[in-house]
Amino acid sequence: MIVPGEAGLTALRAIMEGAPLALAEGWRATVEASAAALEARMATGEALYGVNTGFGKLAGTRIPAAQLAQLQLNLVRSHAAGTGPLLPAPVVRLILALKALSLARGASAVRPQVVEALLALLAADITPAIPARGSVGASGDLAPLAHLSLVLIGEGEAFVEGQVVPGTEALRRAGVAPLALGPKEGLALLNGTQVSTALALAALFAAEDLLRTALLAGAMSVDAARGSDTPFDPRIHALRNQPGQIRAAATLRALLAGSQIRESHREGDPRVQDPYSLRCHPQVAGACLDLLGHAAQVLEREANAVTDNPLVVEGGPGGYDILSGGNFHAEPVAFAADAIALALAELGAISERRIALLVDPVLSGLPAFLVREGGLNSGFMIAQVTAAALTAENRALAAPRSVDSLPTSANQEDHVSMATGAALRLHDMADNLAGILAVELLCAAQGFEFHRPLQSSEVLERAHGLVRGVAAAWDADRAMAPDMAAVKALVERGRFAALVEMA
Repeated sequence: MIVPGEAGLTALRAIMEGAPLALAEGWRATVEASAAALEARMATGEALYGVNTGFGKLAGTRIPAAQLAQLQLNLVRSHAAGTGPLLPAPVVRLILALKALSLARGASAVRPQVVEALLALLAADITPAIPARGSVGASGDLAPLAHLSLVLIGEGEAFVEGQVVPGTEALRRAGVAPLALGPKEGLALLNGTQVSTALALAALFAAEDLLRTALLAGAMSVDAARGSDTPFDPRIHALRNQPGQIRAAATLRALLAGSQIRESHREGDPRVQDPYSLRCHPQVAGACLDLLGHAAQVLEREANAVTDNPLVVEGGPGGYDILSGGNFHAEPVAFAADAIALALAELGAISERRIALLVDPVLSGLPAFLVREGGLNSGFMIAQVTAAALTAENRALAAPRSVDSLPTSANQEDHVSMATGAALRLHDMADNLAGILAVELLCAAQGFEFHRPLQSSEVLERAHGLVRGVAAAWDADRAMAPDMAAVKALVERGRFAALVEMA
């Protein structure tokens, strides 16, 4: 049971991956009181934004009582103006959950039936077909949430068992009656940051797994290149006192503990210091760890927030006020997404440099491009080029989106967050980083072969075994892409991340 306003990231990730959402007792009374407060204020005849007025620049237009239901219906239909590929089902599950949790806080003046309809779609694993593009992150994620809302009223389209069907059919299969929108309910469904937040959360979850994988791949590269573990000494990191750096160094020490390869060159190694991509791994990965930790805090708060407008709050005549504000502006989400982008870009950048080190015989001491009979064989030459291409793409994608505001709605909405685009681009970046790490894992595993019969640590040998389970050692040239794809699939499934216990 989740109390609205208190959902943790672990629970939200589980819901995204298919777990049910059950709300704790007590939400219904709060929601009913909010809807009743709106009805009481409507009875006074005063102008209430989005309830008996137009929207945005049209807020000064009063709507007759006989047309209020049509007003909400028109809003949903007209705002369903998204474009581009459809959002993946796990992200849409999270959007449904976040919208239900927000409305269940009882500040949005919707009836309990609206929350129940969202929960029913989740329970039936029916996910509205939502185009990915069309939101600027204020006034909330209007277009994508309109596509979600179409399904609730028996229109639009939804995924049912992997196939897109009309909204009416989706509701029929879920045993849910089409929702007849009451006052403000269309606006409450469309207003809010749930799409940008869900996209950012999904990317955060991926980034956390990728960071663990990056630490493991980096530790493997240290052993493959016969690097030193001295830079991971806790005394170094204590003097800087950056928490992420301390944790990253401790994790790297644990990953390398017991390596025969490391012990074989502890004495008499002529190299005084390793290149930065090995030596400064805790500093880079640790900074990324801290950045992701801050983004996680912001996004957890946003996932539990009420972000529509206007809001019903305690106080004022009859015990409630109806206040117009701007909680739909997704600047916190945009900043968090930009921070995640930096982490994804830098984890890939330093990984690509370790790949370049491993294929360079001068730096690694290994055969050129990690293959015997070089010249006849090119080995990992072009795999490094692919990693460089993905790294360059992530650098371009890492440019901040939060500073790229454009005015909308005839300048009524004159500053927007661009949070949805900021979060959406993270998924391409995570995909690219998974590809880069797959190449590093392949290269590091190949490097291990040249140190046999010496073994690395127990956990790094398990990682080596995962690689070899899908990609044989490189004895002679063959098509590289299948090996890269197979290891990347393991990365994306979290198989390497699961081996890493963070300090």
